[in-house]
Formats: sequence, C-alpha cells, structure tokens
Amino acid sequence: MTGVDEAGAEKQAPEQQETPILRPRGPRARKSASKGIVHFLPLVLLTLVIAALAVPMGLGIAAGFVGPGFPGAAGAPGPKVPDWQQVPKQLSRTQVVAPLDASAPVPLPADVTNQLNALLTPDGGGDFTGVVEDALTGLPLYDRDGAKNRVPASNMKLLTAVAALRAIGPETRFSTRVLAGPSPSTIILSAGGDVLLGDGPSQANAVLGHAGLETLASDAAKALQDRGVKGPVTVQLDDGLFTGPALNPAWSLDDVAAGETAPVFPLALNSARTSPGATSGPRPQDAALTAAQAFAGKLQAAGAAAGFTVVPGVERAAAPTGKQDVLASVVSATVREQVDLMLETSDNYLAEVFGRMAALSEGKPGSNDGATAAVGAQLAELGVASDSMHLADVSGLALGNQVSARQFADVVRAITSGPDTRLRAALAGFPVAGLTGTLGDRYTDATTSQGAGLVRAKTGTLNSVIALSGYVVDANGRLLVFSFIGNGLTPGADGNKVALDRSATALASCGCRAG
Repeated sequence: MTGVDEAGAEKQAPEQQETPILRPRGPRARKSASKGIVHFLPLVLLTLVIAALAVPMGLGIAAGFVGPGFPGAAGAPGPKVPDWQQVPKQLSRTQVVAPLDASAPVPLPADVTNQLNALLTPDGGGDFTGVVEDALTGLPLYDRDGAKNRVPASNMKLLTAVAALRAIGPETRFSTRVLAGPSPSTIILSAGGDVLLGDGPSQANAVLGHAGLETLASDAAKALQDRGVKGPVTVQLDDGLFTGPALNPAWSLDDVAAGETAPVFPLALNSARTSPGATSGPRPQDAALTAAQAFAGKLQAAGAAAGFTVVPGVERAAAPTGKQDVLASVVSATVREQVDLMLETSDNYLAEVFGRMAALSEGKPGSNDGATAAVGAQLAELGVASDSMHLADVSGLALGNQVSARQFADVVRAITSGPDTRLRAALAGFPVAGLTGTLGDRYTDATTSQGAGLVRAKTGTLNSVIALSGYVVDANGRLLVFSFIGNGLTPGADGNKVALDRSATALASCGCRAG
C-alpha cells in the first residue's frame, strides 16, 4: 500500500459572519499535587451556602409555628433577605477569553528559528520543511525551504476547503430530490451532491444524516398516494452530475481496497461508508446505487401504507430536461458545516465531492480534472501563489500532489485573517490539540501538553509523509500561522509526529523576544 491517509490511520473522535480568534486570559492552568484540595474547597463552600439558604427557607415554610413577636408571626416584619440571596435581575457576563491584541509583540525570527531548528528534526531518513508567519502582518518568522514543493498528504484538504467556501458558498445546501418520471408509476432519484445522507429520518441538528432517506421516502410515498398511484412503482437513479472516471487514476488501488477512498459519486450514505460510525474498512464501490437501493427499500415500506409496491432493483436513467416535477426533496447540512466535518475527520471522500461541486459552481466539469482546476483557480483568485503547485487530487491521497509549506501557511493566514471573511467558516474544523478530530489523541506527554487546547491544525499522514498546518496564539497573544511538512521519512517512525507536535507547542509557549 503506497499511502495511508490519517482518516484511516488515526483515531478520530460543525448567517455568514467573521469568527474572531480568541486567546485564553490569565496564566495557563498547571497540574499540582494539591488539586485534590482545590476540588475539596468548593464542595465545603457549597455545603455552607446550602446550609445558609436552608435557614430562611425553613422560616418561611414553618411560619404557622412561630409565636407572636417572632419574625414571620402575623404583623411582625419578616427578615431582610441579604442581597446575595436575591434573584438576579440580569446574569453577569463573565469573560473567560479576550480578543487578540493587535499591539502584542511580534516574535523575533531569530528566536523562533533557534527553537524550531532544534525540534524539527526527522526520526531516521527524510527531511522537514517549514514556515511560520505572523497572521496579522504576514511577516515571515521562520522559513526552512518554505518554497520547496512537497507531497502534503491531507493538508490538501485546506486548499479544498477554501475552494468550496469561495466557489459554492458557506450557507449552500445540496438537495436530493425525487422527480416524477416518464410514467405516473416511475420516479427518479436525482443526486445533488449530498454524500452525507442518513438511512433514517432527517436529523435537523446533525451534519452526517442531516438529510435522511426515510424522510425522503415517506414524503415521496405521500405525494404518490395523493396522485392516486396504485400500481408497482419503478425507481430510477440519475447520478449524472459528475463526469469522467469515478476513480482517480492517481490513487493506489491498494488504498482503494483498504477503504481510504472509493469511486466518487454525487450521492452516498454516510460519506460512502457502510454505517455512520465506520471510519475504516472497505467502502461501497458504487455508493450512489447503494444509496438508491436503500431508498427503494424505504419507499417499499412507506408504500405499504399508501397502497402501492416498489419494483425490485434500481436502474440508472437521466432525469427529464426542462421543468421538472418534484415529488419530494431533502437538503444537506450547510457547506460550512460539512467543511468543518471534512477537516476535523480528514474525510477523503467528502473532499473529493467538494472539489467536483466547486468545479460545477465555476462552470467546469464535475470531474477529477475539473476539481483540481477549480481548487487552483480559487487559490489564484485569493492571491496565493499557485503557479508552482501540482494537484493530482483534492483530498491528499495521491502522491503526485506538490505544494509548498509557504503556500499552506498563506492559505491558513487567509482563513484566519484574510479579507475574504467567508473563509472564517473553516476555523471550527481545524482539529484542536489533545481534544478533537485527528489531533484528539496527541499532545498528551510532558513535551507537548502545553500545546493541548491551544494548537489548532490540519494533519496529514502517508507512509513516508507527515504534515501539520494551522494556527496558534503565542504566550504574548500574537496569532501565528504555520506549516510543517516532512517527506521521504522512515515509515512508522514515531519521532516524526512528535517533532511536529513539539514544534507547534514551542510556538504556543513562545515569548520569543530577546532579553
């Protein structure tokens, strides 16, 4: 197997407005031997508060047993309730984070370089390139062969996220429709780009499963019943939205067999996985037909109550041109929510679908070549130098991709603080060190724990490739963007991942000022 993307190799745990970058206020929390005492004191205080509250509550309840002249007796003034027991007129707005301070000191490049050069070293063969920039000004703070083209693995998804948000739009949703066919008893399931369909009812608060086949089938059955359809209903599938080879020839067939990706269609259940919780293992090789057959089964169940049956089997057919008669439809989660899911879980299939949908939005073919062309065009429009890039796919599984660390740092800077505020929608999708996504089980030892909760970065992993590109607020409150990429590495060497994590942690802890 030539490459294993981190979507399968690592354990993985969603109105348009600018999302602010926030930094923690006050000193970082530190572990200590006295933490048991610290946790015990609030318990004691809480007990005292409850006891204090019980006194006035008891007086009120037992007023009938209090004699004349005592507080609570008829005609006697009641006790004055202390201010701290009063129901508040409004809740206090406790601020636990503060906006970034634009006047925070910029790290000295020499200090950053000294720290990173000592940490960014390969475990065995290969080498690392890297770039660190000040997000606000673009000032380069570290550059080790930053312009050198590299195989970036799943860092490619950062480029795809940018293209999707710009070309398709953060609030766009994809529609899956049931159309009336050429005869009253024929319907057409029309694919619209939603590959996160669920098998059950639509779930309004979900991303995966936001649109459900059970809901679509139920609505379609009611529409057919209202039209008086009684005979056997034939289900057809129109998935002609995408063109060209469904399987990118740049991918290793070993990776396809392992389930790292699959032939790409504009319709799928669970991002072309066998179940919502599956993150590895073989995938359906015809995800669109698999989803259509599942829909037909749901329609058969709904049709039993509506007075019709469904003909076994689903065949492909083109939907009629011109005005279409829509019987039922369901819509996906927004593009911003799907982008966040793609980045957090490093979903190869979803990334490839986004590339094709971006291409269609630009008037290009919904194909492999259309996807790479669309991503390149969006980066060029954004002002990211892309002439030296070579894109073989848009998910990062192909070893033919060539992108530099400087280009990734520029892309992250565009997301965090560039003029196109649509890109802020991707911020929530960056995995958080030690907490979420493909970084959820990292930053747990003494050399990296100070970066936990602070480093936010997209990972990338192939057999001899490792990458980490993201952003962090340093100890002085300065927002930094970075990209580190290792190529030609010794497969399986644990120290390479640690080198990246220690380097990002150093940025989070960095005062990096002389003297």
